[in-house]
Amino acid sequence: MNKRQAKKMKARAEPVNKQTVSWLCSQEAFDTLTCQGYTSLAHNPEIITAVNKIAKLIGSMTIHLMQNTDNGDVRVKNELSRKIDINPNTNMTRSAFVQWIVSTLFLYGDGNAVVYPQFRRGYLRDLKPMPSAMVAFVPDGIWDYKVLLNGKEYDPDEVLHFVLNPGNYYPWKGTGLQVALKDVANNLKQASATEKGFMTSKWKPSIIVKVDALTDEFSSPEGRRQLLSDYIDTTQAGEPWMIPAEQFEIEQIKPLSLSDLALADMVQLDKKTVASILGVPSFVLGVGEFKRDEWNNFINSTIMPIAQMIEQELTKKLLYSPDFYFHFNPRSLYNYELRDLAAIADDQYIRGIMTGNEVRNWIGMSPVEGLDDLVILENYIPRGMIGDQSKLVQNGGE
Repeated sequence: MNKRQAKKMKARAEPVNKQTVSWLCSQEAFDTLTCQGYTSLAHNPEIITAVNKIAKLIGSMTIHLMQNTDNGDVRVKNELSRKIDINPNTNMTRSAFVQWIVSTLFLYGDGNAVVYPQFRRGYLRDLKPMPSAMVAFVPDGIWDYKVLLNGKEYDPDEVLHFVLNPGNYYPWKGTGLQVALKDVANNLKQASATEKGFMTSKWKPSIIVKVDALTDEFSSPEGRRQLLSDYIDTTQAGEPWMIPAEQFEIEQIKPLSLSDLALADMVQLDKKTVASILGVPSFVLGVGEFKRDEWNNFINSTIMPIAQMIEQELTKKLLYSPDFYFHFNPRSLYNYELRDLAAIADDQYIRGIMTGNEVRNWIGMSPVEGLDDLVILENYIPRGMIGDQSKLVQNGGE
């Protein structure tokens, strides 16, 4: 046997050397104040809160089936529009269905959510959400790919494939936000564990009792427990303590708080980071105060791009006519005061753009008879243009 063979056999026969670790604290304290292992985005409260807000807002929007006409786009109401807007899946409402798509994109599918459409005799029968664990994507050449659903292969045009953040190498595949949120998710998990360990720790007394240790009565644990029982323990709230002044000295201390650890500041910063990455206002995660302009910008910059991606995939895969398309209705999501809506409706009415019943519907009121015609008020002067009439005739006599 040569040296190489002997060395190989020896390496296989010997177990792998284990590293030795020394702790500067107890194992119990280490487990309490540290977090090891992978942190799933679906298990982080702040990320779940932000994603649920996005999912619920998108799921609350009605989905309109629209048709292009010479006079503009009009809403079409038929069985297909009802199917998509009311019950796209037999066992789910539109709101739950859309929320599933958004949650899967952010939390479970790494930027991908797949729905299998079932057809019968050319008509859409059902939309089946596919769990991420049952979905795989296989590249097919340079530009194409196949979708595996529970081991069965499909072409991309046979399924609805919703994508969040297209990848660089495979643009047809989403990448999600797992990489961007990984570190901050671990930080928030660590902060939560540290706070829990700190709050449940027994090493933060609020009162210290100084006794004479040379006295045999107080030198043992049993004696100290007897001391607490005789002089300090009370049965009623607010009951005074009766202690011998010559034997005890009591000092009240301020225990270490989370602010002293700067934990609150770090958590607030991490929450702002989560809000920034997900595109939600910070006040959604409890940081700062509500601002209407920030909320409306959130609807425009975060909610609507995701909604448009969903409606485009629905249009591309479910509709054959080039004149039809699906469209989310976002008007209910914006934050406006009622007087602002009324002012807009009033302006549209007097200009002959909206009927009276359309104005009532705009501000959430039921229609009434006789308000279905357009009305144009001639010689109408808007209120804001009416000034001091004396200035208009100031030089009229000359």
